[in-house]
Amino acid sequence: MNAKTEYKIAAYLGAIFLVFYFLPVGSVRFDHSVTEALALTKWYAREHVVLCLLPAFWIAGGIAAFVSQSSVMRYLGPKAPKPLAYGFGAISGTILAVCSCTVLPLFAGIYRMGAGLGPATAFLYSGPAINALAIILTAKVLGAQIGLARAIGAVSFSVLIGLLMAFFFRKEEQQKAAAAVAMPDDEAARPLWQTAAFFASMVAILVFANWGGADDAGFFGAVYAIKWWLSSAFALLFMWMLWRWMHVSGLRVCLTIAAVALVAILTQGHATWAVFTGVLGLVWMTAGHKGEMGEWFEQTWSYTKQIMPLLLGGVLVAGLLLGRPGAEGLIPSEWISQSVGGNSLGANLFASLAGAFMYFATLTEIPILQGLLGNGMGSGPALALLLAGPALSLPNMLVINSIIGPKKTTVYVSLVVTMATLSGWIYGFLFS
Repeated sequence: MNAKTEYKIAAYLGAIFLVFYFLPVGSVRFDHSVTEALALTKWYAREHVVLCLLPAFWIAGGIAAFVSQSSVMRYLGPKAPKPLAYGFGAISGTILAVCSCTVLPLFAGIYRMGAGLGPATAFLYSGPAINALAIILTAKVLGAQIGLARAIGAVSFSVLIGLLMAFFFRKEEQQKAAAAVAMPDDEAARPLWQTAAFFASMVAILVFANWGGADDAGFFGAVYAIKWWLSSAFALLFMWMLWRWMHVSGLRVCLTIAAVALVAILTQGHATWAVFTGVLGLVWMTAGHKGEMGEWFEQTWSYTKQIMPLLLGGVLVAGLLLGRPGAEGLIPSEWISQSVGGNSLGANLFASLAGAFMYFATLTEIPILQGLLGNGMGSGPALALLLAGPALSLPNMLVINSIIGPKKTTVYVSLVVTMATLSGWIYGFLFS
């Protein structure tokens, strides 16, 4: 019997016992916080898992199954041309418009296939941070000045954070680059344009299914009005590609399409159930099969098993501590409001840290900030929260840690918080 191990077990058991022994059940704030945690997790499961995460898992699994490692290394690896690699990271957010959790399977997919740490973390930050609609709504609701500052900060941050991550861990990147030189080129199973079109159809489904609402008659509002028609069109194109290019059974493809249409009719157009039916059909077409289809399912399931529990657990804890928009958790909202007044360095740091641990669904940061600004929040801390909040969250950090390890995760989070803090402080100093 190892005494050190037994002492650790005893310590863990004692800590768990003390937590439950002194659990403040019956306290109004604690009971309300538990309710908020469960409510936030329920909302997350209903609004994000099926429409956001499941498509992202399949895209990430597809990267591992259909994209050769040598191709990823050529375009996104440590030795790839920096304008190409970091340009991909910097502009991806304007296309994807995903939240800090939905981007994680995609980040895991490209990183594990050999993408350099710099381009991969640039993509990780830009995915949720550089959302074109969010930046436009920021300018409309909070003012053009802060909207422009958010756009400039988000684009420059993605590149700068990627470059700094690559510099700090350059030895590991050099080893990865050396391994890439010795890596033979894989023979592609199909032309590159077919693979690109296949992934473009999946990304289009993800983007349009999660297209945010807009309160005007402009471009975003017009797209929002027909988002499900666009999603359906790309889904049909995706199914056609599965049959023609991936050699999936035509009967299974047709039956899946029919099942999705039937569920959409029976639920009176309830998109979540229709999409979930489509995902089940995709499982039926791939699980247990040999070759690429079976590999695609196995890779997708691997990402799901790793990421999903961490995300749901993180959302639960975030809801317990911070509650939902308009409702409190264990931490009183007055503490946050009082701590972000003015434009001091401390206020900007607090705003960055608060934003880093809160969970923001796409576009929800804008009404939250509108309320905080009305309660005395400084313009600098508002920008700091805009630059840190959408890109980070507690569940996001837990998953990043499982992908790149605690050391790289700590450096990445520290870079985001530090840059957001300094940007907010400088903005507040210049424009307050």
